[in-house]
Amino acid sequence: MMTHWRVKVAFPPRTLSAIEIAIQESHKAHVGQVRFVVEGALHSAALFDGLTARERAIDVFSQLRVWDTEDNNGVLIYLLLADRDVEIIADRGIHSRVSVDDWEAVCRMMESDFQCGKYQSGAVRGIEQVTALLNKHFPAHRPPREELPSFPVVM
Repeated sequence: MMTHWRVKVAFPPRTLSAIEIAIQESHKAHVGQVRFVVEGALHSAALFDGLTARERAIDVFSQLRVWDTEDNNGVLIYLLLADRDVEIIADRGIHSRVSVDDWEAVCRMMESDFQCGKYQSGAVRGIEQVTALLNKHFPAHRPPREELPSFPVVM
């Protein structure tokens, strides 16, 4: 119960709205697709099984069908709030073009902001950095369309 309260405090409606707007703007700049998920904490069964934040992010990537895009260029930004751990999972189309170091730099910047309680600015800046990477590798050479929803998911 405490976890749900922490998520609502860190990500109130105005912050979720700012994230959604940032993703909508992102989708205008390239043909990639961005999803943002915040999860309060892992369930006890997952903890007992030793599930990592990265493994959970991969599960969520699959559950939300982020992989199901025309150009295989979906990107999931996943935050495990309890650990303030950010993971970025990219579909094979973009993963082959963006280095792990580039994704890690985005994650570290977001985690730094989140540790200071700057959830809205950290999320929006992270989306902007992902947008820059997608724009570099998947520029909008045709009118972009939203294949995936822009709204952030709270789990």
